[in-house]
Amino acid sequence: MTAPSLLVVAGEASGDRAAAAVVERLSGGDVFGLGGEALARLGVDLVSDLRASTALGIGGTVARGSRILSAWRSVCRAAVRRRPSAALLVNYSEFNMRLARHLHAANVKVLWYGAPQVWAWRRGRAAALAPHIDVMAVMLPFEEALWLRAGVDARYVGHPALETRPLASDEARRALGLAPDAAAIAILPGSRPHEVRRMLPAMLETLRRLRRDRSRVDGRVLVAASLDEATRVWLRRHCRAGGIGTFNVDPTAGAAEVLGGFDVAVCASGTASLEAVLARAVPIIVYRVDVVTEIVARLLLQSPHVALPNILLGRRAFHELLQRDAEPRLMVEAVTQALDQREALLSACAEVEFALGRARSPSLAVARVLAGWLPMSPSP
Repeated sequence: MTAPSLLVVAGEASGDRAAAAVVERLSGGDVFGLGGEALARLGVDLVSDLRASTALGIGGTVARGSRILSAWRSVCRAAVRRRPSAALLVNYSEFNMRLARHLHAANVKVLWYGAPQVWAWRRGRAAALAPHIDVMAVMLPFEEALWLRAGVDARYVGHPALETRPLASDEARRALGLAPDAAAIAILPGSRPHEVRRMLPAMLETLRRLRRDRSRVDGRVLVAASLDEATRVWLRRHCRAGGIGTFNVDPTAGAAEVLGGFDVAVCASGTASLEAVLARAVPIIVYRVDVVTEIVARLLLQSPHVALPNILLGRRAFHELLQRDAEPRLMVEAVTQALDQREALLSACAEVEFALGRARSPSLAVARVLAGWLPMSPSP
């Protein structure tokens, strides 16, 4: 009898960690696909590495188009050759939407973990994707009803950020080498090369000004495991020039493990902002994209907020500094306000945690669905 085969596709660092948490709960069978270091550590046969194909925005995708096409071909060839019984598709919407159609046509069971954000833009994607998805495991509570209305078997399983327990503040500060009595600022410039190169200089200047203006400020740049070596070298060179320390994020736990050591986190991604909230590091969300992506987003965006914590609360509880506002002066003002009003903002963090449902175990819920399709056993 042929061993069960599972195709996993996770094209971003947060998706790699989420997929790895699911795969770790399954025993037996052949697991292969597209991912990063977290999946590789579990022995998943990566036919393509996400570090070769990650891109930011429309302009970034064009620049890396040949690599994304190569990843697509590698995944499709492997799927034809190894004939998976089921597929676990995690985020990476444009890539996985096209792949889901091919897999469904080949009678492969498809579980999508982390729904496309149709509530924010391009709502028509829900109806277009519905016929090709067997189960949609959504990460945000309000998404379940939206996908059910589109005709998808949707289940709210919780956000993967809920599964990593942050180190206690004192323990995290020791691991990071932070001064025990200083206000601690986390700098999270992103997990993709283009966003890191776009965001890091302004973030470093922000920390430099904070150190100048306040008596006791310390900070670290958290380096994503998904970054290619050239970007890592570039990042470290800039940090050394500014006298700012770095910390390599664990590919499995992500930044969440050490965020409890910080008072404020300046974040360039949605997942990191949720992880910061759960660790009680008040998030400041900053982001820039290329001009083409900005124009498209302004035309299509249907949400008044872009930060996941604000979306969950339905109000602007945490600063969002986007495009031209993502500059040092405004970032300094936002961080200063967050430090001075920290107690009030911690109350908003608790509201976000309550909205997510802390007791859930997303990876176990997803693993149980897959185990129903494959002769693999989920571990508790």
